[in-house]
Amino acid sequence: MSLLTPEPGLVFWMTLSFGIVAFILIKYGFPIILQMVNKRKDYIDNSLLAARQANEELAKVTENSQAILEQTRIEQAKMLEVAAQTRDRMIEEAKGLARTEADKIVADAQKQIIIEKENAMRAIRSEIASLSISVAEKILREKLNTEEEQSKMINRLMDEVMISKS
Repeated sequence: MSLLTPEPGLVFWMTLSFGIVAFILIKYGFPIILQMVNKRKDYIDNSLLAARQANEELAKVTENSQAILEQTRIEQAKMLEVAAQTRDRMIEEAKGLARTEADKIVADAQKQIIIEKENAMRAIRSEIASLSISVAEKILREKLNTEEEQSKMINRLMDEVMISKS
């Protein structure tokens, strides 16, 4: 028996056992293996399809978020503009109120000044009248020492009163 040449009985039994194993594998093993391979293939295909759908949804969400962000920026700009207009209007109203209040204070101050001026003028006139009367009294006392001078003075004053009434 040689090492490279097998005996015909061994070849027969090897062929027979190979055929039985091949028959069992073909009949029972390969369908299960093919079924598992097909399931795996279907799972991979479904996973790829789900990944594509997820990418499409992610793109839509990104697009929507960009649109929402842009809309938010526009609304923010509008709100800032409205706030600026409100601020400007409030400042103008405050300025108007301040002007009105200042005008009122100035008018009150002018009235007070006029009143104080009139009071001062009355006080000055009163003081001048008192001084004039005092001076006139002193002058008359000196000039009208005699009865004759007093009569002349009374006649002259009566004439002046009569002339001013006519």
